[in-house]
Amino acid sequence: MKARILGCGTSSGVPRIGNDWGACDPANPKNRRTRSAITLEHGGERLLVDCGPDLREQLLDAQIDHVDATIVTHDHADHCHGIDDLRQLVRRNGRKMPLWARPDTIERLRTRFSYAFQGHKYYDALLDPVPLVENQREWAGGLLRFVDQPHGGITSLGLRFDADGHSIAYAIDFHDLTDEMTALYEGVDVWICDCLGRKPHPTHTHLDAVMGWARELKVGQIWLTHLDIVMDHAQLMSELPDWAAPAHDGLEIIL
Repeated sequence: MKARILGCGTSSGVPRIGNDWGACDPANPKNRRTRSAITLEHGGERLLVDCGPDLREQLLDAQIDHVDATIVTHDHADHCHGIDDLRQLVRRNGRKMPLWARPDTIERLRTRFSYAFQGHKYYDALLDPVPLVENQREWAGGLLRFVDQPHGGITSLGLRFDADGHSIAYAIDFHDLTDEMTALYEGVDVWICDCLGRKPHPTHTHLDAVMGWARELKVGQIWLTHLDIVMDHAQLMSELPDWAAPAHDGLEIIL
């Protein structure tokens, strides 16, 4: 089982336009962050989770030319506005890209990117929508489970994958931990978790809350992601326990 952090930044990335690094040291390459996305691999299958506006560069950096399916956690721009870059994967795959998401997310994406679902005079449709109605499905010899997470006025999709006695979870873009999330993430080997900054935020979680939840959930290892410009990599490394660390673009986690 392998996860790759394609990007671990916020909607504005690090640095922000204007060369604004905030508290992040620009000399440390681990502070340069593209918009958040990951891949999961197991049993010869690769799953892409989110397709933000940095997707082309992320896939080039990772030398990825094949994806078996894509999950969109929610339809905020930083998680889906690279959807057109799936076109090249479709060409290489020779088939439409299965796109998994909650039914309401699929409908909003269909409205905004109708050509990708319906095709065009000169182009075939890119996507094969797969509504995630149930909270679990088999994949790549293991089990994927899903949960709806509070993200301001909407929800985002959290997920956990179990296979071969190992588990990894991805909890992006949420601001509070519900009972359903607790039940899903408890005891997970690796938790890749949203952590925007150091202060409470209305749509994202913050460092003290995340670390408290990680202890309560008894996770094996936590990697902080969706990091803003207040979250310097070296500073976080100096203050976190050995079972916690900030993610960085290109990080590979192997179980």
